Amino acid sequence: MSTDIQRSSALDEEVARAEMYGLLATLFYQPPDAELLAQLQAAVTEAPEQGGFLEEPWRELVAAARGMTAQAIAQEYNALFGGVGKPEVYLFGSHYLSGFLNEKPLVQLRDELAELGLARDAQMPETEDHVAYLLEVMRYLIAGDDVAVCNLTRQSGFFSRHLQPWVSRMCQAVMAHPRAAFYARLAALTEAFASVESQGFDLLG
Repeated sequence: MSTDIQRSSALDEEVARAEMYGLLATLFYQPPDAELLAQLQAAVTEAPEQGGFLEEPWRELVAAARGMTAQAIAQEYNALFGGVGKPEVYLFGSHYLSGFLNEKPLVQLRDELAELGLARDAQMPETEDHVAYLLEVMRYLIAGDDVAVCNLTRQSGFFSRHLQPWVSRMCQAVMAHPRAAFYARLAALTEAFASVESQGFDLLG
């Protein structure tokens, strides 16, 4: 009985991790549509374990969602990350790792994605080092069916090479921007979640 409970708990944790990566990827790729925003507004704000590390940033994100319309969030997204030319805040790893877009970090990332059997959708205009793409790769490495690549070793390696070195700096840039409201809360949750993931991977040794 206890073994079954432990196995079920571990599975639930993996599902929760995959879902969090998926949600963060969706929200960083584009503003939430009315359906997703409604789900956020109705979300439970208490963590399963009282005082959980992610509870407060999650609560603040839900509160921000409840206080804004889909149109207001879309306007904020475009003001921060969109527009013609240089955005207010970059969402691309190469910018933080090398100071430029489409540089060596992107080449290295593409090589590893090829090893994993992954490729960017031709309809996706952004390069693969967009934070949403990387978060979605992590979701796949947790929830995918191919055990040869969807395992903790691959997750840890990909995270340490392609997210951990820069995602906190991106989150700090978002949180520091005076026009960031909803996305400041999203960035705070992302930074907290990345910290939890880093600690978890460190325990793997």
